[in-house]
Amino acid sequence: MQKDRVMKDEVSPSELEEYVVQVKRCSKVVKGGRRMSFSAVVVVGDHNGCVGYGLGKANEVADAIRKGGDIARKTLFRIKLNGTTIPHDVLGKFSASKVILKPAVDGTGVIAGGGVRSVLNLSGIHNVLAKSLGSNNKWNVVHATIVALQQLRTKAESDAMRGVSRPDLRPAGAAQTENKG
Repeated sequence: MQKDRVMKDEVSPSELEEYVVQVKRCSKVVKGGRRMSFSAVVVVGDHNGCVGYGLGKANEVADAIRKGGDIARKTLFRIKLNGTTIPHDVLGKFSASKVILKPAVDGTGVIAGGGVRSVLNLSGIHNVLAKSLGSNNKWNVVHATIVALQQLRTKAESDAMRGVSRPDLRPAGAAQTENKG
């Protein structure tokens, strides 16, 4: 599966918005007591079909968030959209988490919870239905959502992958011309 990576000069850092999905504290028991560290799940997007995610770990919360944001900017990719929604139903799986995404009509909004909502909002999808199944671990849910979004294909891409040419079908939005005898 080839990922549609975004070039660094395609999206400027000022256009990107960063959202911290979760910050977790982790402790390690050492000889002198407990040593605390932090992990942060960060999602980055431009509200225009471009999104990335990252997991940063550090001894301080601010450093973990910064690292997560840096990793998220490196994983940016472009999403195939159909107006303000997605082109088709899709299921994303990661670890024990599953995320189902379904297209919705205009005015529906983003019907999703937790980590799924943050990814969809930052990616620029305005009308979608989502359901998270299995594990509700934030990192796994965000990762499963990204996997689902990477599986999206337009009708033309799907036909090209299967080697089908469809001259009988008009492109979406093309005017109808009928011959009336």
